[in-house]
Amino acid sequence: MMELNTQRMEDFKERYRYLKLFAGAAFLLLFVYLWYLQVIRGSDLRQLSENNRIRIREMVADRGMLMDRKGRILAHNRPSFEVFIVPEDIRSNPEALEKISKILNLSQEEIGEKVKGLKRRPAFRPIKLKSDIDWDKLVILESNRIHLPGLLVDVRPTRAYHYGSLASHLIGYIGEVDENELKQTKDRAYRMGSMIGKYGVEYEWETQLRGVDGGRQIEVDALGREIKPLRSVDSFPGNNLFLTIDFNLQKVAEEAYQDKNGALVAMDPKTGGILAMVSKPSFDPSMFARNITAEEWRALLEHPFHPLQNKGIQGQYPPGSVFKIVTAIAGLETEAITPQTQMTCTGVFPYGNRNFRCWKEKGHGTLSLHRAIVESCDIFFYQVGLKVGVDAIAHYAGELGLGRKTGIPLPHEKAGIVPSTPWKKKRFGVSWYSGETLSFAVGQGYLNTTPLQLLMLISAVANGGRFYLPRVVERVEDIYGKKLKEYPSEEIGRADISGKTLRIIQEALLGAVNEQGGTGGGSALKQVKVAGKTGTAQVVRMAADFKKGDMNRMPLKFRDHAWFTAYAPFEDPQIAVAVLVEHGGYGGVAAAPIAKKVIEKYFDLEASPPVKVEEASEDSVYD
Repeated sequence: MMELNTQRMEDFKERYRYLKLFAGAAFLLLFVYLWYLQVIRGSDLRQLSENNRIRIREMVADRGMLMDRKGRILAHNRPSFEVFIVPEDIRSNPEALEKISKILNLSQEEIGEKVKGLKRRPAFRPIKLKSDIDWDKLVILESNRIHLPGLLVDVRPTRAYHYGSLASHLIGYIGEVDENELKQTKDRAYRMGSMIGKYGVEYEWETQLRGVDGGRQIEVDALGREIKPLRSVDSFPGNNLFLTIDFNLQKVAEEAYQDKNGALVAMDPKTGGILAMVSKPSFDPSMFARNITAEEWRALLEHPFHPLQNKGIQGQYPPGSVFKIVTAIAGLETEAITPQTQMTCTGVFPYGNRNFRCWKEKGHGTLSLHRAIVESCDIFFYQVGLKVGVDAIAHYAGELGLGRKTGIPLPHEKAGIVPSTPWKKKRFGVSWYSGETLSFAVGQGYLNTTPLQLLMLISAVANGGRFYLPRVVERVEDIYGKKLKEYPSEEIGRADISGKTLRIIQEALLGAVNEQGGTGGGSALKQVKVAGKTGTAQVVRMAADFKKGDMNRMPLKFRDHAWFTAYAPFEDPQIAVAVLVEHGGYGGVAAAPIAKKVIEKYFDLEASPPVKVEEASEDSVYD
């Protein structure tokens, strides 16, 4: 019996030892797990716990206003009702999600995509479902709010553009920040859902326009419903920008286009201040502020005339006969010609195996440089081009600002193309042919420019060869009217062209508008002397038997582009204008009258009757 008890005692001791080891291991694991929760994940879990009880509600700052040079408001802010959900609060209540989707006309798949798309969203951060809901939806949501846990309806400022599409390419637009922008900015002020400038002035002056967001700290119950406010930090509005454009001038310029497409840029040639900037067709920037729909975005992208492109700085076109200014300057500066050099135009200039034609079918007869510019004789400039050569013309094109960006503080400006012998060799690996010089001399061929570049060219001719940095903003002010920054005029270069040559060109440009037979007569004014140059840039090569009167019978996409560049008054230039009408036909007919309306408005002149355009004949002015 004694031996049996002893054996049982030994067995119990053995089991007890294993039990102690098991209990020790269990307590050790429990200790390690508690240490992990408190030390390793302590801050995360603490934040989750606090978020379950305390939430932050953002107070978005008002964006700074945009005004024209006289203080008229172009872009401001208005209140918008926006709907948010907190996914963590709504996951346990799928019925609430279904009700919300029906009220907002959003499918649950769309809501799911919005939630999944925000990978970097902190826990319990609200996700925007819809902006700018109407009053009826607001009433339904608010009256059912107690049954919709995780739903938030907030009033936030949204961007409003007072005049719709007016100056939309200059002003630009804003939109929700995306993940790439968040990575690039590295600015903690931006979060998913924040609005940021995407284009135009809204983009370039984002740091000035954006205010400082505030927030409210509130206590919520288990369903995420607000119980009481705890504390708050007020938001602070952004700064206001005064643009260089004039509202009235901009409005007249846009109305002058009617249903045409193209671009217009007007500038003070002595300061570089942009007075008007038009690109047609345009768009309404409000679409982006309220979150553009997929259908609206697709319509803009697929539009054949590219409404999202600022054609004033991004559109690249052959300058046509406006480029004869450069060819003439190259001829005078190299002494290949003089103002008295005469050449004969019969309407056709045979060269190689091809006949190069003048716009005037029966020719201009014998004429010198002045009349060649006034009447825009092609054959005169074919011959000047051959005398001067491609590289000399390219050199003076560079002197006048072509082939490089102007430096305007707007995104995506294009540099254009000025061809030369080295350029063609590098680009295509072949030599320049002398026949190509003829097309180049009259602004065709490989040559491409933007309307702003031609505006800089005509401004330099007008003011003695000086270049001023194009400006679109005059000053920045805070909400109290204190000036924070000004943008004075800045001379950025001077063309290496003699004053004598420029005076010869200036007189010829004056004649092109005001003398009998001048191609720019459609812009002539009685009260103010206007100087300018027309241009017609071919889109496709015309057939040998093409008649000028056939232009209006061609399909629109094959018609020539119409150009006109001008400045006024001739004696003391205060405004320079470059006008492009896409597929508009002839510069003197389509573009010059638009410039005339802008110049009339700038000087507050009474509108004069339009110049009567006669039917096609051998004496009609077309270029």
